[in-house]
Amino acid sequence: MSAFTVPGLPDAGRCLVMGVVNVTPDSFSDGGRWFDPEIAIAHGLALVEQGADIVDVGGESTRPGAARVSLDEELRRVEPVIRALSAEGVVVSVDTMRAEVAEVAVAAGARLVNDVSGGLADPVMPRVVAASGVAYVVMHWRGHSRDMESRAIYSDVVTEVSEELRKRVDSVLAEGVREEQLILDPGLGFSKQADHNWALLAGLDRLRELGRPLIIGASRKRFLGRLLAGPDGEPRPFAENDDATLAVTALAARDGAWCVRVHDVRPNADAVRVAAAWRAADERG
Repeated sequence: MSAFTVPGLPDAGRCLVMGVVNVTPDSFSDGGRWFDPEIAIAHGLALVEQGADIVDVGGESTRPGAARVSLDEELRRVEPVIRALSAEGVVVSVDTMRAEVAEVAVAAGARLVNDVSGGLADPVMPRVVAASGVAYVVMHWRGHSRDMESRAIYSDVVTEVSEELRKRVDSVLAEGVREEQLILDPGLGFSKQADHNWALLAGLDRLRELGRPLIIGASRKRFLGRLLAGPDGEPRPFAENDDATLAVTALAARDGAWCVRVHDVRPNADAVRVAAAWRAADERG
């Protein structure tokens, strides 16, 4: 189990489960399914029933090659969903790179800002987070979706990601964000090739040396589909990677991840409980 607690967020004594609600027409695994606000709200409530501790609501796809949406469109997508879920007592995260969206989302009830750019896409973001006092996910990021794959060049990915995350932590702390607000994400799939993702998962102990809780987002990602490719070399479709996601969840939770971000909540909620029991028994000797 993780040794960290984050103010304003659940403390379950185990790895938390964040369920994904993509209010988008073009997200990589489920684009369009939850685009209607009422359907997105119902899906968020269903994820909580299935065991999600946090529901992450996003209005902009960050899949490789995705184009950005306008500020007004992103707000139109996420604000009503966040407001409705928060009113039902759901712990809501907003998945955004825009400070203005984060500000509106927090006013609507969001308790966490999940910024895949770690404050690089919008330099105002750390100040908004600092003023709000909510939790803040700082992800490792090297650029927008349109060209991020060209930036996946590393000599030692665990060392370089750790160093770059440490610099982002120093930067957001200098803007007034408190250390206890911070959660770190190594950014699987963001400017990473498959071997980089596996190295980061294997290097969780080194990433934990950064001294903040870690969130792992491997769910349905392309590197899993490539691992499970058929004899013809064709990667397995995104939605058929849930069993592999489950394996990553169990191992990451056992290795001290604070939270996993997933699409299929119920089996992952089971997996983190199994991992917690296993880890506790191991610690008892």
